[in-house]
Amino acid sequence: MKKYLMITIILISFIAGCSIYKTIINVSRLKYKLDSVTKFKLNGIAIDSKSKLSDFGPGDMLKLTSVFSTGKFPVTFDLNILAKNPNDGTGGYDQTDITIKSFSWDLYLNKKKIVSGNIDKVVTVPGIGNSSIIPLIVKLDLIEFLDNGSFNEVIDLALKLGGKNKTTSEIEVIAKPVLGTPFGDLSYPEPVKIVDYQYN
Repeated sequence: MKKYLMITIILISFIAGCSIYKTIINVSRLKYKLDSVTKFKLNGIAIDSKSKLSDFGPGDMLKLTSVFSTGKFPVTFDLNILAKNPNDGTGGYDQTDITIKSFSWDLYLNKKKIVSGNIDKVVTVPGIGNSSIIPLIVKLDLIEFLDNGSFNEVIDLALKLGGKNKTTSEIEVIAKPVLGTPFGDLSYPEPVKIVDYQYN
């Protein structure tokens, strides 16, 4: 009887070990990429349709110059991260939905760290071969980033980040995802570098 019990325990341990291993392999295939900047607002003014200073109306210019005179220039926007889950049940991998429970991040602009944060709710990336958006809500002061730059410098940077011709090419995100699995939370051994030109 003891012999059969020991064999059963070994088999259960082996099966559990295989399941844990397969789960780790599947979740480790999750990939990230910078997608876009949306909802960009400069002191509450949406600038997604603007490409130059003259695109701002007189009322907007009054608001912007007034806040600039206080030594602050508040900016808010969403930085959207694409999370791609290739575990769709093909290629020898099980179909696996992946849950991102935490996503602490540091945002770098031109290699300079400007702000940090985390997601405020769990994100699920279904195992259907498509990508899901992880929105990072960013709030910062552009004057602090530019070391008290001029009014035109601040506007130019804002338009470059969130205007009509915006680009994410100079943005990097360093993240520390925590993934939920049936066997407990799984943290990455090292931070993940996320850029816009390729999946990491």
